[in-house]
Amino acid sequence: MNNIDIKSLYGLKYNPFLPNIPEEALYTLPGSQTFERRIRSMAQQGGFALITGEPGLGKSKTLHKMACCLEKVPDLAVGVMQRPQSRLGDFYRELGELFNVALSPANRYGGFKALRERWIHHCQSTLFKPVLLIDEAQHVSDECLTELRILQSHQFDSQNLLFTVLCGDNRLPERFRSPELLPLGSRIGPRLVLEPLTPDQLQDYLHFALDQAGNSQLMTDALIRTLAGHAANNLRILNQMAAELLNAAAVKELPKIDEVLFFQLFSPSRSRPKQN
Repeated sequence: MNNIDIKSLYGLKYNPFLPNIPEEALYTLPGSQTFERRIRSMAQQGGFALITGEPGLGKSKTLHKMACCLEKVPDLAVGVMQRPQSRLGDFYRELGELFNVALSPANRYGGFKALRERWIHHCQSTLFKPVLLIDEAQHVSDECLTELRILQSHQFDSQNLLFTVLCGDNRLPERFRSPELLPLGSRIGPRLVLEPLTPDQLQDYLHFALDQAGNSQLMTDALIRTLAGHAANNLRILNQMAAELLNAAAVKELPKIDEVLFFQLFSPSRSRPKQN
């Protein structure tokens, strides 16, 4: 069943378990609210910040939520890198596009100067440093990370021309212990380490997601507890199971989703009648 039919059947504004949820549906994970406040203040100082955690804990959505908040700040230039795995030449090209600087691939030093001049002008004309957000930052090469550190350092490292938020899995902080990246690792300020969510926290998330989508009664309380207890403390796994349940319920045109359907989908042997 398609997404339009599901929304119509259950009175939903959108499917709350798919990745393309609206801004207001972005959930505030434990610890992230304090981190977001620190990030906003750091935008006046520049430097580096870090979001890390195991896959599926909500790192990208936390960065997305942060981007939405920062983009509402007047005079704050926010760039979101789309291709972190680029080699240095393409890395520079994307930086140029993000901050409206025409760069020549054949003149990397000219690009270096042009980006710094743009950032210096921005810092002088506003109270904020430009902001660069990099998701999946574990894929950024050592060469690009080193170039970024040097690029945003000004006046013998006494000033920062940019504020960069790196977001990636647990491979990223391990890389900052290497001799090549230790200088960058030592400059990282605010750090948010996302932890696996408890079943109670996952239940809070489900209640929030359903309420924001417009049907807080779509799932029974028993199903919400069952989902939270079987999601391996992982937000992505929880959303995947919930999306599958929602689709199956729509196919059956069930008025409400309960734990009976859960066990039919995910524990079929438990739903079968015993044979004599």
